[in-house]
Amino acid sequence: MNRYASKPLRNSYGAGCLELRAGVFWLVFLLTTYFPGVSNGLLHAGELPPQYAFEEILIDAATAEEPFATQYSSEAALDYLEAGARAWSQDKQCISCHTNGSYALVRPMLSASLGSSPEWLRAFLMEELEAYEAKQPEGLRKDIVPTQLAYLAAGLASWDRFHHQTISAETDRALRLMFKAQSEDGSFLNEDCWPPLESSHYQSATVAALAVALAPAWSKDLMPGDPVTAKLDRLIQFLKNTPAPHDYARVWLLWVDAWMPEWGLVETNQDWVQPLWDLQNSDGGWSMRSFADPEKWGDGSRADRLRSETSRQRQASDGHMTG
Repeated sequence: MNRYASKPLRNSYGAGCLELRAGVFWLVFLLTTYFPGVSNGLLHAGELPPQYAFEEILIDAATAEEPFATQYSSEAALDYLEAGARAWSQDKQCISCHTNGSYALVRPMLSASLGSSPEWLRAFLMEELEAYEAKQPEGLRKDIVPTQLAYLAAGLASWDRFHHQTISAETDRALRLMFKAQSEDGSFLNEDCWPPLESSHYQSATVAALAVALAPAWSKDLMPGDPVTAKLDRLIQFLKNTPAPHDYARVWLLWVDAWMPEWGLVETNQDWVQPLWDLQNSDGGWSMRSFADPEKWGDGSRADRLRSETSRQRQASDGHMTG
């Protein structure tokens, strides 16, 4: 049995391999924590069911009580991440924002440092694409499906960009399918009760925009009269005209702007960037909870639980925001 206990992967945020560490930390957080879930220090790993389990893979739940690693290991982090993503994919057979969806988006970006993404990941995305293509159009606009399609398209676009530097026919299919699920206002339907990733239509819209931004040639090569052109413009206008609900949303918009600055989503980067630096903790990291008031996460239903946390839980740096 491959048992991935809640291994201590955190370390100081010193110089050297910072970009790699940030990317790995971000993924580690996504696969071990579902805000404001189990890694809030309220329970120890031994008191919780496994975070992920499937066949030979067993990953203990993470907690804020974990000791620090004595030495950083990207190999250990990668093993941990890929086991969690694969366990979720094989067990749940669906795309989730906080697990394999985010893994599919970010893992190809780390290929220069960590090697190519595993082939099972693309095979899984292709299975999901074919399953969604078989759905009736009205089924694509229900529940969290639009958000899942945004992560699907983003994962395939990221794979193409960082592995082949060209757009595949499969990514074209995924992007077009994603826009079939778009809401009339340009956003993408999402849940509002599981922050940060399943918390608002705005959040899903930034993921959809990132999917397109990672495939710049695709949007630039759209033929005149292609119905997707109007849908893309609707998405851009939604993000331009809808105020970001909090600093966490601004981080995602800045990420989109970094890949596609010609959309003009952020007029003056520095006006947005400096407030984010002001939120940095003394250890060099950031805490996700600092990026929005408790009432502004999703529908606000988590506010009481968030306010009940200790100062240490609220202020501790985490891999998600630091990454």
